[in-house]
Amino acid sequence: MTQPTLALRSVSKSFGMTAALDDMTLELFPGEVHAIVGENGAGKSTMIKIMTGVHQPTSGRIEIDGAPVVMSGTKAARLRGVAAIYQEPMVFPDLDVTENIFISATDGLVLHRAAMRRDALALIARIGMTLDVDRVASGLSLAEQQAVEIARALSQDVRVLIMDEPTASLSAHEAAELRRIARTLADGGVAVVYISHRLEEVFQIADRVSVIRDGKHISTRAIADTNPQLLIADMVGREVGNYFTKMPSTAQDDVLLRVQGLGVAGVFDDVSFDLRRGEVLAMAGLIGARRTDVALTLFGILRATSGQVSYKGRPLTLRSPADAIAAGIAYVSEDRRKLGLAMALPIRWNISLATLKRYLSRLGLIDVGAETDMALSFRKRLNIRTPDVEMTVGMLSGGNQQKVMLAKWLNMQPDLLIVDEPTRGIDVGSKAEVHDLIRAFAAAGGAVLVVSSDLPEVLAMGDRILVMREGQQMAILDSGEASQERIMALATGQRGAA
Repeated sequence: MTQPTLALRSVSKSFGMTAALDDMTLELFPGEVHAIVGENGAGKSTMIKIMTGVHQPTSGRIEIDGAPVVMSGTKAARLRGVAAIYQEPMVFPDLDVTENIFISATDGLVLHRAAMRRDALALIARIGMTLDVDRVASGLSLAEQQAVEIARALSQDVRVLIMDEPTASLSAHEAAELRRIARTLADGGVAVVYISHRLEEVFQIADRVSVIRDGKHISTRAIADTNPQLLIADMVGREVGNYFTKMPSTAQDDVLLRVQGLGVAGVFDDVSFDLRRGEVLAMAGLIGARRTDVALTLFGILRATSGQVSYKGRPLTLRSPADAIAAGIAYVSEDRRKLGLAMALPIRWNISLATLKRYLSRLGLIDVGAETDMALSFRKRLNIRTPDVEMTVGMLSGGNQQKVMLAKWLNMQPDLLIVDEPTRGIDVGSKAEVHDLIRAFAAAGGAVLVVSSDLPEVLAMGDRILVMREGQQMAILDSGEASQERIMALATGQRGAA
């Protein structure tokens, strides 16, 4: 490990007056998995874009094998063996696996299908996967799509593979498989950069771990020489205890929402619960439990085929999200890009989308001043890290996008807040902030339904916990009687655990 494959030497990057990276130095060696951790907005995304040629450094230099290089674009980075895969795979859905792997090899050349197929099989085998290379990519799971991206990088003689939150949307089994692939690549001499908010998997896979904060390099340690508490202290600039802290219940006697025998044919069936003002009801279960489908039905995106819903003491029929919004029900989606935000629009516009009529003048024009004041207020209240509310949401980190989505619905002043995977892809500091916001909403008299795959989060947030399995409600547990083991037993079909 005397010569790094890639190194950043005092690299800085500014966007106008905003410094995204400040004097960043980092060395990546062949044969190791180097984890990078930091809060949302710490500069991780900018660092990736510098290494892959998307952005050019304002100052400093990039070295490959000790020699200074200029990454003039993504193609230049690929030619030097630097590639990245992301949380959301970038595959072409109408092309098959072979075509996706060699999509960058076209360049006007005459392609030989048989040779491509043979090489595709060899690349898939190299990462220890079994995959039909003639299969159309639209039918692949997320984990399989990421494997295709890794195979594509290998086809281009990758030397540095950057994996940005690769397991954020995967099941536990799929995540373990992806970590195995990363380890296999490192053992084969590739320098693997592994960026993750999941500290437990950092300790499962990394050889070394670096912390960046506010665009600066804070520390690099061998994984054997650190622990989660040290990493969190470096990430947030202070010691942080258990960021999933159990808060006292603020539940009232007033039942806001009553769900009886709710079902959607072929999706889920016979879900029943009461949700009181001031209460947080957490919904737990494994992938495929249909928790999100229950949330979508309560927001009018899916149409119920059985059961009744009473809201504020009256029957409620939801034919569309507009009906839910009119009733004072808000839904923070687990999918920010598809159902939550307009990525190409400014932060200000996104926050006002659900309440746009509030900012219209008598002539039907938007009162930009009032809208801007509102957006600036939420920027401060939710600690949205942005220099300007006119910045497009797509330019923000995942955690700050999540806060913008929360701001959009909190601005509606709802009575019922449905939050699906509230802290997925969010750093440890932001997780505590989001939890505080949800608890403050409940303490002010709102009711919250939280859907989460994170059991410590479920236990910390839920006054009661509803466990689902394959579209069926297994049990509702009071907070005091719930444990990770009991929830998992119910989620895997052991009704006796109730």
